[in-house]
Amino acid sequence: MVGATYALAHKLYPYAPVADQAADVAVHHPVIIIGGGPIGVATGIDLAQKGTPALILDDHDGVGMGSRAICFAKRTLEIADRLGAGAEMVEKGVVWNVGRVFHGEGEVFDFNLLPEDGHRNPAFINLQQPYFEKFLVDALRRAEAEGKPIEIRGRNVVTGIRQDADKVTLSIDTPDGPYTLTADYVIACDGARSPTRDMMGLSFDGRVFEDNFLIADVKMTADFPTERWFWFEPPLANAPQSALLHKQPDDVWRIDFQLGWDIDREAELDPAKIRQRIDEFLPDGTAYELVWTSIYTFQCRRMERFRHGRVMFAGDAAHQVSPFGARGANSGIQDSDNLAWKLDLVLRSLAPDTLLDTYHAERAHGADENILNSTRATDFLTPKSEMSKIFRNAVLTLARDHAFARPMVNSGRLSVPCTYDGLPLNTPDALTGPARTRPGSPCPDAPLADGFLLDRLPGCFTLLALDTDPPDITEVGGIPIRTLRLHGADLTDALRDRYLGDAPHALYLIRPDQHVAARWPNADAATITTALSTATGQPCN
Repeated sequence: MVGATYALAHKLYPYAPVADQAADVAVHHPVIIIGGGPIGVATGIDLAQKGTPALILDDHDGVGMGSRAICFAKRTLEIADRLGAGAEMVEKGVVWNVGRVFHGEGEVFDFNLLPEDGHRNPAFINLQQPYFEKFLVDALRRAEAEGKPIEIRGRNVVTGIRQDADKVTLSIDTPDGPYTLTADYVIACDGARSPTRDMMGLSFDGRVFEDNFLIADVKMTADFPTERWFWFEPPLANAPQSALLHKQPDDVWRIDFQLGWDIDREAELDPAKIRQRIDEFLPDGTAYELVWTSIYTFQCRRMERFRHGRVMFAGDAAHQVSPFGARGANSGIQDSDNLAWKLDLVLRSLAPDTLLDTYHAERAHGADENILNSTRATDFLTPKSEMSKIFRNAVLTLARDHAFARPMVNSGRLSVPCTYDGLPLNTPDALTGPARTRPGSPCPDAPLADGFLLDRLPGCFTLLALDTDPPDITEVGGIPIRTLRLHGADLTDALRDRYLGDAPHALYLIRPDQHVAARWPNADAATITTALSTATGQPCN
């Protein structure tokens, strides 16, 4: 982000020399992850929990300052729970489910992103990215202490990358000089300006929108509720085109102003100019401290392919969307969730290398969905003609009193997990059940007699048997399958509504990333075996 000054908020993995640097030949690692941000650390923890060694290399030695990503969605928190960091995030974060949309001085409507009960996690929390990253690194340290095969090295800068048929070779620079490592696979999680992508000569194509947004983090005590407040054309003399207000932990509030395209960036980042905007925006006499500021542009771009031989790209290194809608970090965490179990199976020779091609197929599907929604939001926020603006404002006027117009209002459609409809790892649906749990869908949470469903789904393939007795099957081709039988009091109304609908019973095959691979009223062992083979990219005999 232009104008942001790098400084360490948390120095979490200071440089220390390791034996690999003194080795006579390059030391080999199964997986090397480039980038110690949230996506890289999450991927490393997930692999290590499965028993696959992961080495993370980061060019810094900690977490930078500034709120940056702040809105973390329910699906991200569910994944973080499995990684051992979710509870800390929710405890520290500001929980919210409700948003309000304003046009000028008046409220247009409000919305609730989680109107139903029976979920362990909220729709969203606001949590500054440095905290989010710190909690993940804390989980990494706990995994290390438990003997899990994971390591993170700070101030290890990857300066070169070369692929051969059987390995990837990395050149690395450190304060003590260069050294070399090799790996079976490399995962590049090194951000939107990915040096790895540049070193490999790969393109990053898309659209840069002609607009600029100012972020201002301010520390203050205020009576605003913990909701997302968004203004179209706020009633200010020095009026931005839109404004956004979010509460964060530690009495820090995030304010975004849409400034337009033809601006003097240096002038707009002058603290006096920023204070002038904030003073007009906040109630008279509000005392605050300016904590962090930055200017960003909307950009929607992605790589043509997320896999290049033995190198995979994830998070902003693979795809970039505008911040409005909270799709950046949230979609990146879904990348890591999708990739880790596939890479683990391939490295254990339990699935073919071609399974990794489905990482691109599924997550490119998700990226395209996010880019489409992000582009639509940007076009609604910034009409490109006078007629477009008339239409936009007419929609806002109608939405005050007419529910049919509200879905047309787009202040940044908020992140929801992707459903992998029509993609190769799904088995055709055999259950007349709820659409929300069709094959390819992420499993929605549901209350049980004691606890919640997603807490009972481990990071491996699981047969979820609802009021039925499945065949006794514990593995297919060396891939373990666990069975979770639920009946009686565990079949709560919410669980029935989300997984059974009108069906009296059902059997689900759930992937390690908690997406539905297949579902039936009942199934025999051969049918389940075929579905698992499909879900792991293997030919069915």
